[in-house]
This record gives sequence, C-alpha cells and structure tokens, in this order.
Amino acid sequence: MGSGQVTDSSAPFDFQGKHVTVAGLGVSGVPAAKVLHGLGARVTVVNDGDDERARTQAAELETLGVTVRLGDGATLPEGTELIVTAPGWKPDKPLFTAAHEAGVPVWGDVELAWRLRGRDGRKAAPWLAVTGTNGKTTTVRMLASILKAAGLRTAAVGNIGVSLLDAVTGDEEYDVLAVELSSYQLHWAPSLRAHSAAVLNLAPDHLDWHGSMEAYAADKGRIYEGNRVACVYNVADKATEDLVREADVEEGCRAVGFTLGSPAPSQLGVVEGLLVDRAFVEDRQKNAQELAEVSDVDPPAPHNIANALAAAALARSFGVPAAAVRDGLRAFTPDAHRIAHVADVDGVAYVDDSKATNTHAAEASLAAYESIVWIAGGLAKGATFDELVAGAAKRLRGAVLIGADRALIREALARHAPEVPVVDLDRTDTGAMLQAVQEAQRLARPGDTVLLAPACASMDMFTNYNKRGDAFAQAVRELGA
Repeated sequence: MGSGQVTDSSAPFDFQGKHVTVAGLGVSGVPAAKVLHGLGARVTVVNDGDDERARTQAAELETLGVTVRLGDGATLPEGTELIVTAPGWKPDKPLFTAAHEAGVPVWGDVELAWRLRGRDGRKAAPWLAVTGTNGKTTTVRMLASILKAAGLRTAAVGNIGVSLLDAVTGDEEYDVLAVELSSYQLHWAPSLRAHSAAVLNLAPDHLDWHGSMEAYAADKGRIYEGNRVACVYNVADKATEDLVREADVEEGCRAVGFTLGSPAPSQLGVVEGLLVDRAFVEDRQKNAQELAEVSDVDPPAPHNIANALAAAALARSFGVPAAAVRDGLRAFTPDAHRIAHVADVDGVAYVDDSKATNTHAAEASLAAYESIVWIAGGLAKGATFDELVAGAAKRLRGAVLIGADRALIREALARHAPEVPVVDLDRTDTGAMLQAVQEAQRLARPGDTVLLAPACASMDMFTNYNKRGDAFAQAVRELGA
C-alpha cells in the first residue's frame, strides 16, 4: 500500500459556456444534462436508441434548451470540451476513441458528482464507498442504517437510493454518504478520493464490458486510490488485499480486514457468535470491542455476516460507536429477492435469491443451506459453472434449469454432480417459472430448501431480477393455495 500525500486532481471546473456532451439518456444521463445546463454549460446529449422513451426524455430536455441527438451515439459533436457518460457505455465505443484522439476528457456521473460536491460554499460530505462483485447494495444499506443509528445525517447513494448528483447538489446537507459504486462507475471516476472504502469480493463478472479479469479488478481497485483513513478488504479473498497493496493512499491510511473467523489485529471478525472489532480500538494487539451478535444480522447467512462486518468497518473508520453498529444492524431490513424466505410448503422451505445473477452470488447462496433443490439458469454473460457446481454438489438434492443458457449449467452438473437429478425446461417464457417450482416441489423432501439462485441474468425471460423473483414467489404461493 503506497502512502504519502495524494494529489486531489478534482480541481474546480468552470462549466459556464463550456460545450459538454452527455453520452446516454436514462437514469444518469437526464439528471446530468439538467445539472450541467443549470451550471451554464452548452449541453448536447447523444443516445444510441431512438425509441418512445428516449423521445419523451429528449422532449423534456429540449424544452430547457438542451440539444439531443437520438440514434447517433458514435459521433463526437463538434466543439465538445468534456464528455459525461452513462456508466454502462463501454470504453471501446467510437465516441470515446474520438474523444481520446481529440484530447477531450471523459467523466462518469460519479466523477461529475465528486467534482460538484462542496460547490457554493456548502460542506462537502465525506464518502464511505463500497464496491465488489456481490453484496454492494446490502452492505451500503447496512452502513447507512448504522450511520443513522449514530445520529448522523446520511443517505445510501450511487447505484441505489438517492442519486449521487441529487445528494451533492440538492438542498439537504449530509454529514457523510454511504456510496455504492460499480466497476463501470469507477472506470469513469479518476478523481474519486474516499474517506474510506471497501472491496467486498472479486469474481469474474462483466468481462464482456471490461475485456479481461485484470481490467475488471483494476477498475474495482480504483476505489482505494487516495483513501484517507481505511482500505477495507476481505481476508478470505486475497485479490481484495492485493488491490489494497497496490493502492496509492494518504499518509496514515490503514488496511483493515474483515473475516468470518477470529480477527487478528487490524481486523473485524466473529468470536463465539459475536461480531468484534480489533481494528478501531486502543491497543489492538490485546483488546477487542464487541459490536453486535451474529443474530443481529438479517439473515445470518455467512456472506451476509461478511457484508455486516464490512459495513461495520467503514462505520468504525468514521468514528461510529459500537452501540450504533448493533442498533443499525438490528434496524436493517434486507431488500427483496436477496435470500428471502417466501414460504414453507409441506416441510420444504422456498427461498428467493433472484438477485444471485452471477456464479459468485449463487455460490454464497448455495453455501447457506444443507439440502437444496436448485432452480437456476438465464443469461450466463460469459460465465462458466464448473467451479460453482463442484463446490455445491454435495448439497444438491436436485436441479431445475430454465433460461437461454441452461445447457451450460446442465453440462457442468453432468461433469461434477452426475448423480443429481436434473429437470431441463426447454422454454424461456415467463410462465416457465410456475413449472420450475412445480418440478422442484416434486424433487424436494421435507427439510429441503428449494432455492432460486439462478447464477445468471434474467433478461432472456424477465424484465429484471425483481420480476423473476416475483414470479417465483407467486408460483410458490400457488403451491400452497
């Protein structure tokens, strides 16, 4: 971990009269265009799509005086001095190639928010930032709950809750922000300098966007650059510690680990059913501070306890007392579709983890139960399933496969769990979920868990993972009717 005074490159930027191109309409593009227009910039929005939703958004912006070009996201508008891009736009798009050749900087919405904080003499709230392949949203929401329990004015922002731009430009003032950041957002946020940050885990994901695992990890690691107080890493995932070692941080910033085992000095961990802190205590060689009980974490699955420890570490880095960690975790309610118990039917538990959209998330979900009928499949996004299936094989009572790329999982099951009965549903319509649940019921025995942990994205069959989880829950309710 490099240390020394880190230069903050986020110097004030005068937007008045500047020609700024916003790449992409949608969740981040429209607010960015409005904010930039309000700062006096001459704004042009370019967008690949030209559908009804895009035309509605374009009409709204054009009434403000913003220029919008639909169906042409590849050409750099003449005179562009800055691009602000939606996070999902891939770095290899022709627009960015042209920008690079013209010497035009490219920011994401997170970079824009970082540059705008503290303008007009307002207090710039510090950021406690979280990234990782899985668990980001849960950890950030846990962190916000803990900070609120400590009496701090805060919000969960970034990919969730309040938009970052609203948080830094709105009327409400915050003491600290709990910030969820994706690899996409970090790629386009070169100036970000958090108070403290955590990388929860690293596993192959979005490789089609980043191009390689090395590039994906490097973008995740950007979250540690310039950290002031703590770089929080996962002791069980060496890749996260490696990112800390490679980061250039401010003098005095510490590496703080979290572990499901007994913590060493400068770590948080678990001892006899308690979450304990040996990082933010006096004489951490000898002392530990009890923070909460494992039973205060909902649900107390191993990966969720890890999320709670990471949230606690970030909160403690900000000086939050132990009692607030306990109270915040007790007050926290998990989002839907995250290892959510739907119902028990004939002695079988039905659990919705539709949010497990990649193999890493599914691995954590499968590890939480002893005997499982697994419902899986969807869009694989380039993933392979051998390691996942080999690790879970001894827990599987059966498997029911749905979705476009189910053959990849079926083949992995044949290789690593040939004795496990598999039902392969050759359909990708939304009604397939009812049949999948019925087949899972047929395979299950009392004491088993029927687990929807698809290890795949949902868009081949459903609008999003929420709709997929809702379909599962409805099918379970029909079983018990």
